[in-house]
Amino acid sequence: MKLTYDRNRNIAYLRLRPKATEVETIRVSDELNVDLAPDGTVYGIELLNANEQLRSADNGRLVLVDEQGRETSLALSPA
Repeated sequence: MKLTYDRNRNIAYLRLRPKATEVETIRVSDELNVDLAPDGTVYGIELLNANEQLRSADNGRLVLVDEQGRETSLALSPA
C-alpha cells in the first residue's frame, strides 16, 4: 500500500495493489474517485482537493492504526 500526494494538483492517491496496466475509474463524488483493476478489485482511491480532506480531522495529522489499536501519526505539511 502506498499513499502519494501531488502538491501541484492537490491530489492524494492511495494505491492498494501492485501497479495495474489498466484500471476503470468510478467517480464517487466531486472529490473522490475509485480505480478498479480488471479483476474487479479496488486498485486505488484518489482524493481530489486532498489538503482539505486530509486535514479535516485529527488536527492535520495522518493517523495509522494497527490491528492492536496502536497508533502512529505523521504531521501533514502546510499547503
